[in-house]
Amino acid sequence: MQNTDTQQPATIDGVFGAIADWVRRFRSHAGNDDTFGQCSPDEVKRIATDIGMSTAELRAIAHKAPGSADLLQKMLVALGVDPDALAKRDPAVMRDLQRLCISCSHKRLCQHELAAGKAAAHFHEFCPNAFTLDALLKRESLPFQH
Repeated sequence: MQNTDTQQPATIDGVFGAIADWVRRFRSHAGNDDTFGQCSPDEVKRIATDIGMSTAELRAIAHKAPGSADLLQKMLVALGVDPDALAKRDPAVMRDLQRLCISCSHKRLCQHELAAGKAAAHFHEFCPNAFTLDALLKRESLPFQH
């Protein structure tokens, strides 16, 4: 499977939604809770490579609940960044943001701050993506460069 920009998902749910759907279908057909139980190590490695992550990251993400990165889209909107435009323009950055969001242990705090409208002011205190989000915000504030 080739991995080109034109084939990259346009939304946050794209990559990880596809993984979750694949896992659900696989489990349904295999009758097995071991996400990659019927796959050889080479197949798992190929899947991980196709979506730009390590085998360990893929296995960790596959065990998370669907929608584990949903708060990222809300955080981006709170910060004034269009998530769909970011995914189209810079899919690698979006994948990195998603990976950290999925593994974040501060989801309740993030959800609370987003609901209270305070996330943009306080995300540095809890968000594992704070460094990347700061760089993104700095870049977004600059005039577009080719």
